[in-house]
This record gives sequence, C-alpha cells and structure tokens, in this order.
Amino acid sequence: MKKTLLAMLFLAASLSALEIQHTTVKFTAFKTYAKKGVSGVFDKVKVQSKQENDVQALLSNAVANIDTSSVNSGNKGRDIKLVSKFFDVQNVKNIQAKLSHIEKNSLIATISMNGKTLDIPMSYSVTNGTINAKGTIDLADFGMIPSLKSLNKACYALHQGKTWQDVDIYFNIAYK
Repeated sequence: MKKTLLAMLFLAASLSALEIQHTTVKFTAFKTYAKKGVSGVFDKVKVQSKQENDVQALLSNAVANIDTSSVNSGNKGRDIKLVSKFFDVQNVKNIQAKLSHIEKNSLIATISMNGKTLDIPMSYSVTNGTINAKGTIDLADFGMIPSLKSLNKACYALHQGKTWQDVDIYFNIAYK
C-alpha cells in the first residue's frame, strides 16, 4: 500500500513538473534620426534549467548563454557587420541572462555582457505555454560605446549618421 501511494505521488509530481522547451532571444536596435528599428534573433542560445512545479520557479532557475556570433537579422551582410564591427570590437563572444524577482507582470533580467552585470527590468506575459518578456538596455551601461561607434562608422550612410544606444530585448520562453 505504501509503495502504491508513493508511486502515485511520484507520478503526480512528475506530471506537474514544467521544463523549458525552447528559448528565443530577440532584439530591436535603432538607426537613423527617425529611429527605424532593425530586428533579429540569436540562433545559438543554450539554456540551463531544471524541472520545476511552477512558472516562477522555472524561470528563477534558468540561465541563458547567448552566442553573439549567431546573430541573425535576416540579412547576411548585416550579420557579418554586427559580429565584426560590433561584438568583435570589444571581444564580446557571449551574453548571459538570468531571470529573477518574478512578479505578476514584471521581472528582472540580470544580464552580463562585456564584463558588466546589470539588472534590467522587463515586463512579461504568459500565453499558451510561452513567456514573452520585453525590456530595454542602454549599450553605454555595458561599456559598449566603442562597439557602437565602430558600427555607426561602418554603416554611416545606411544609418544616416545615427545609431542609437538603446536596444529593445525580448525573451520568448516556451515551456511544457
């Protein structure tokens, strides 16, 4: 009887455990004085997490490692410039993000890039088993102005002399 009850409890616990299935990291950077958005994703995002029984715990224990060489804006020429004229200028090969302080509609993303770690507030919603979070970073806060200047110089005509230092970031985390 005890073995049957324990087996049922274990089965119930394992059925309710959630795990991250897929994570997409998106960005929108801005160019020109009209602040035209240029969006993309990172194709190589490794998420370390463990199964949890609720969404808050699932998110709190997840760490994403983002390979900057996998940037994908849908334009190969642009992607080459983003790697060589932005990320490589300051040898930024990886960005790390960990989510914490998860409340009803907001959370904190602790982002590490270029030797700096900052807490970035983000809003989020949950729809059909996907967590959608949005926030904004300022590249100056991460010491990335030399990279920004390099990219602006390389893309001066296309950007009409203006590349903005704020970048919108998005995490889409599918769980099951």
